Amino acid sequence: MLISLKWLSQYVDCSLSPERLADGLTMAGLEVESLSPRYPRLKNVIVARVDSVEPHPNADRLKLCSVSTGNASYRVVCGAPNVRAGMLVPLAVPGAELEGGTVREAVVRGQHSQGMLCSEKELGLGDDHSGIWILPETTPVGKALDAAFGIDDMLMEVAITPNRGDCLSVFGIAREVAALCKTQTRFPETSPEEAGPAIESLTSVTIDDPDGCPRYSARLVRGVKIGPSPQWLKDRVESAGVRSINNIVDVTNFIMLELGQPLHAFDFDRLREHRIVVRKSAPGERFTTLDGAERELPPDTVMICDGAGPVAVGGIMGGLNSEIEPDTTNVLIESAYFQPLSIRRSSKRLGLKTESAYRFERGTDPEGVLRALDRAAKLMHEVGGGAIASGRIDVYPRPVTPPVVALRVDAVNRLLGTGLPADAMKEVLERIDMRVEPNGQGRFEVVPPPFRPDITREVDLAEEIARLTGYDDIPVTSPAAAVAASPLDPHQRARREMKRRMESAGFFEVINYSFISEEALKKLRLPEDSPGLDPVRLKNPLSDEQAVMRTSLVPGLLQNARYNFDRRCEGLKLFELSKVFLPRKGELLADEPFHIAGVTAGRRIPQLLYGGDRQVDYADVKGAVEFILQFFGIKGALFRAESLPPWLDPYEAASVFAGENRLGELGRVHSEVEEAFDIKRPVYLFRLNFDKLFELRGPSPFFSSLPKFPAVARDIALMAAETLPVEQVLDFIASFKEPLLECIEIFDIFRSEQIGAGKKSVGYRLTYRAADRSLTDEEVNAIHAKLVEKVVHKFGVSVR
Repeated sequence: MLISLKWLSQYVDCSLSPERLADGLTMAGLEVESLSPRYPRLKNVIVARVDSVEPHPNADRLKLCSVSTGNASYRVVCGAPNVRAGMLVPLAVPGAELEGGTVREAVVRGQHSQGMLCSEKELGLGDDHSGIWILPETTPVGKALDAAFGIDDMLMEVAITPNRGDCLSVFGIAREVAALCKTQTRFPETSPEEAGPAIESLTSVTIDDPDGCPRYSARLVRGVKIGPSPQWLKDRVESAGVRSINNIVDVTNFIMLELGQPLHAFDFDRLREHRIVVRKSAPGERFTTLDGAERELPPDTVMICDGAGPVAVGGIMGGLNSEIEPDTTNVLIESAYFQPLSIRRSSKRLGLKTESAYRFERGTDPEGVLRALDRAAKLMHEVGGGAIASGRIDVYPRPVTPPVVALRVDAVNRLLGTGLPADAMKEVLERIDMRVEPNGQGRFEVVPPPFRPDITREVDLAEEIARLTGYDDIPVTSPAAAVAASPLDPHQRARREMKRRMESAGFFEVINYSFISEEALKKLRLPEDSPGLDPVRLKNPLSDEQAVMRTSLVPGLLQNARYNFDRRCEGLKLFELSKVFLPRKGELLADEPFHIAGVTAGRRIPQLLYGGDRQVDYADVKGAVEFILQFFGIKGALFRAESLPPWLDPYEAASVFAGENRLGELGRVHSEVEEAFDIKRPVYLFRLNFDKLFELRGPSPFFSSLPKFPAVARDIALMAAETLPVEQVLDFIASFKEPLLECIEIFDIFRSEQIGAGKKSVGYRLTYRAADRSLTDEEVNAIHAKLVEKVVHKFGVSVR
């Protein structure tokens, strides 16, 4: 906001220089972005008298002028037709910056010229450029032009934060200056001279929307004459960057700039039934505003209406059907308080940004409504004539009550790191018009003024004390508390350790976005009624590729695999440990369990020298899962070809069970899914529910000494059907829990034409050991024979 320092000086005395004042306001929270002369072109422009005028010897249309400033004489070449001896003129001496550039001494057609005689337009003070600006005879010669006309002014551009609507006026800034300089403000005269009948007999105001408009007041000025504004009024509004329109409209703009209270002037004779009704907009209602645009009004827009229809959008813009015209004689002045949220919402929806809306949406002073109204009526009477109707209408159905804020002196000092006494805090707050009453030892009850709606909490008062005491006076201290990170909980430690273990096994961690495309989930061949196809959807996704929350880590890992394959990565081992988001029926928030998943593909050992060209297979991904189960101490896990997800190949896949708990699955990715993700080589994948693994984790392993007695191994080769899962035999033997049986493992699977089609030979090695003695062949053979007999009987196989 532009603030004229000359205008500001009418309301407050300040001994500070403009530069120090700007620094003070900036440190008090009102950043001064620039400080500059109002008329920069008037620097080095002096009032001079033309002593003589002679024809130019080398040009018919130019003249040689001798001018003096009282202290010096100048010879100037001039082409203006109206220049003559004896007149007072503005002289731009060398160094002056005008619109056309810098004035310098020059030779014009062979004659020396030491400056330039200027028109109004060349100085930026008017539009007349037909000739030299002839100054009044009373203008002091030799004085700087801006000082001679009283327009030597400085402009401050102040950045107002959204919470400081009270500073969107010259008087609002004056209050801040008074608080900084510890002086008092001078309020302008607001007592109008009333004449004629009472206003209640001429008009009325009805508020049907007290929520949107808690207060509405009005005055009536009759018999005004519309015309140009006097120079002082025009100068004031233009100093703030507002274009002068006419005397009545300029008064409303002047009051807004002076006091921060937007006003509106209606042509009273164009108000049907000569009354005002404040209501909400009707559904589908349309209205033509002052800019000539017809707009459909959003719901709940505050409308100012006459007896037949709308005449203004409350707090935002007036209507074309009631604006001040050149023939207007009777003016109804509106001064109101509108609910800030209502104005902001309507302004946004209508796309109308006005100076009035800018102030109302930040909060104006509900108690300043009448003061601004009276001031406007007084000024309109002074600049437009006419008579002010007796009295004023003030409808205030819902008075705005300022809050009472408790202030604790010790709490404020702790917050600020200061040691201010209670009296100092009280003095600071009273400087900014707050009512401060004691409420016990070291406590106050503070009532902020109505123009400060941003003061609602104790911390707001602390901020006011800090900024007006001076931030430079607050001691710099280091935090007394030690900063320490919270210890990791067991789940976090398990996740961190699991990641380290996976990295030690040769896997690389990937971190994918939790947002994926819905199409990626559909590529997993899930049935239509699957919960995995009903993800949490984003209301405002950045793109279709990030439109839903993932229900599985699998799509992201498959996309990672394709990305690496496209870049000729031959050996791939990736994993991710993160959350998935599973919707819960009837609940707002989704379940967010941790899952761990991994993919492996390509050569088993990337280096050809050590691993040849052998490719990974089911055994590799199963080994990774067993590695994870081992980390959690989960023993006896079973791998079964049941409850398989559709994205795995049913012939090379298994689900992982720990007792009755299904932990996840592993195997080769289904060929259709590989094709959907544009993957052109076999990929093996595992997915486990990390939260279930953590829940079922076993005790930490303890050290056990090396066995003292030797083991005895017995092999068994079984001829079995190709369809018999080799693990079923392992599980069956383990189910007897033979105390001397230490280990069961497969050491060979053999197929050949001699065995026959559809059959295979599986070699199992059973290791026996006793902890307290060496076993004899006789007792080992007896136990082994019983187990073999049970296996043959159970599965119908033969011993090879």
